[in-house]
Amino acid sequence: MNFDFSLVLVLVTALAGVLWLIDKLVFAPKRSQALSQAEATAGRALEGKERDALLQQPGWADTARSMFPVLFVVLILRSFLYEPFQIPSESMLPTLKVGDFIVVNKYHYGLRLPVLNTKIVSNNDPERGDVIVFRYPEDTSINYIKRVVGVPGDVITYKDKVLYVNGEPQQQELLAKLPPARPTKLLLNERLDGKKHRIFRDVYRPVIDGTWEVPEGHYFVLGDNRDNSKDSRYWGFVPEALLVGKASAVWMHWEGFFSFPDFSEVRQIN
Repeated sequence: MNFDFSLVLVLVTALAGVLWLIDKLVFAPKRSQALSQAEATAGRALEGKERDALLQQPGWADTARSMFPVLFVVLILRSFLYEPFQIPSESMLPTLKVGDFIVVNKYHYGLRLPVLNTKIVSNNDPERGDVIVFRYPEDTSINYIKRVVGVPGDVITYKDKVLYVNGEPQQQELLAKLPPARPTKLLLNERLDGKKHRIFRDVYRPVIDGTWEVPEGHYFVLGDNRDNSKDSRYWGFVPEALLVGKASAVWMHWEGFFSFPDFSEVRQIN
């Protein structure tokens, strides 16, 4: 089972808000009434510790009052503005490495309700070359990250490890053979709509050929580690309804608990 942090955050925020409201509407008036009765009995206004003791909130109410504004701000920021993600696989090498922590712009493709992912405000549409985070069509509890290579109406062909968009081959420029002596992998610059990004191609991995026409409201995505990526060539198109946001920047790299976080590779994602 996958951990749905968005759902947990919504539930915890709602619980804190409800508890705070119950205390404010039900128990706070009773505390004020108890104070008034104590002052009437004493024949004077109570001050200091006496007053504080009668008006003191129970622990659960004080915690809810303190946590609700913080949780609410985090919920708004994470749901509608920016959300952090960690790269879990090598499918986007060399652009993104395992252990990269990225920031995803949640409002670039429109505002969506948390958990339901229903769009409530439209904005930009994904463009060829965008690196996007989306819910995996075969299991929407999992987030994937890939590069958009085909938008609605495009005809995408992948042949002999070369990408064709509407019949036009996307130019590949060799940068390095890795390792140089007996290369098993090629590092290349690929031009997609004239914009460059780097990709890996395995020398010995079998070719996956095919042609796909992108339907309305869907996108065709590939990993930059072309021969080591499960993407639209395997499971089909990404529906617009499953978009999460645009990957905008790497803000930290952290290999794991036995290493130190590395902030030296902070960069925009191209």
